Amino acid sequence: MKKVVTFGEVMLRLAPEGYLRFVQADSFGATFGGGEANVAVSLCNFGYDAAFVTKLPKHEIGQMAVNSLRKFGVDTSKITRGGERVGIYFLEKGASQRPSKVVYDRAYSAIAQATVEDFDWNAIFEGVEWFHFTGITPALGDNVAAICLEACKAAKARNIKVSCDLNYRKKLWTREKAGQVMAELMPYVDVCIANEEDASDVFGIKAADTDVTSGKVNHDGYKDVARQLKERFGFEYVAITLRSSISANDNDWAAMLYDGKECYFSRQYRMHIVDRVGGGDSFGAGLIYSMLEGKSAQDTIEFAVAASCLKHSVEGDYNMMSVAEVESLAGGNASGRVQR
Repeated sequence: MKKVVTFGEVMLRLAPEGYLRFVQADSFGATFGGGEANVAVSLCNFGYDAAFVTKLPKHEIGQMAVNSLRKFGVDTSKITRGGERVGIYFLEKGASQRPSKVVYDRAYSAIAQATVEDFDWNAIFEGVEWFHFTGITPALGDNVAAICLEACKAAKARNIKVSCDLNYRKKLWTREKAGQVMAELMPYVDVCIANEEDASDVFGIKAADTDVTSGKVNHDGYKDVARQLKERFGFEYVAITLRSSISANDNDWAAMLYDGKECYFSRQYRMHIVDRVGGGDSFGAGLIYSMLEGKSAQDTIEFAVAASCLKHSVEGDYNMMSVAEVESLAGGNASGRVQR
């Protein structure tokens, strides 16, 4: 069984029922999620041995977060316990032309207060083939960025493949700070994942003739973005998700994979969205799974996009899809007809 480690923050997600606005809500549904935790859950659903590494308080809310991961088979034995807070995010789901909104309450969370001494990466990486993190994690503070750097160095010393989803979050840090910190981490990364805006926000690499607000996506522009990223940092692969937003509920969804020679584009899906949070993470998990399975570049990008497309139909951060379900969609079964 393939073994993968992901590192980051898992948060308590509080959301009003359905499409209620924050100011309308009398109660909030409580679930858990976070970029790297979402990837670990997806990989467990694909049959892999996935461990999630973080720091969580010893109290009952911290245990709730641990239990939410264990429920899906995620290895939580490497989680450090300590600190006072579990990070929280509030989600208001958008509809039609009203966008979704996220409000963070994650300052001074246990992982944001962690130190490099909290994690023994040599022990954590025993028998591991792949390590994944996102740009959200080093954005939590200089101390967490230092932990990410230690993890990347330890992974490369063991010849473990490293993937990173750039995942720029303007509510967590500035473009200038993101560019400085992420540039230090990128030399250790083999597979870089980005969306339409990340390369521009973090590294100032822009796709020509593209306007994500209006939904205009230029494939040639993203080929150039992928080439520039690879030339600057030496990645083995660059994957870019391509989202054309028609409304908060309806998006066109596709992606591109660049291997240094060729650009491989997936088919495009017209999605009616149930919950888009975690869509990029399910893409990353699909990419990791496909590459570890030795799929071709075309099959890899098709599987990753199909996995992400299906996640948009699932409530909550975690993707609840099996390999068979993803392969069915990737193979062209997109009708949504009842399976009897």
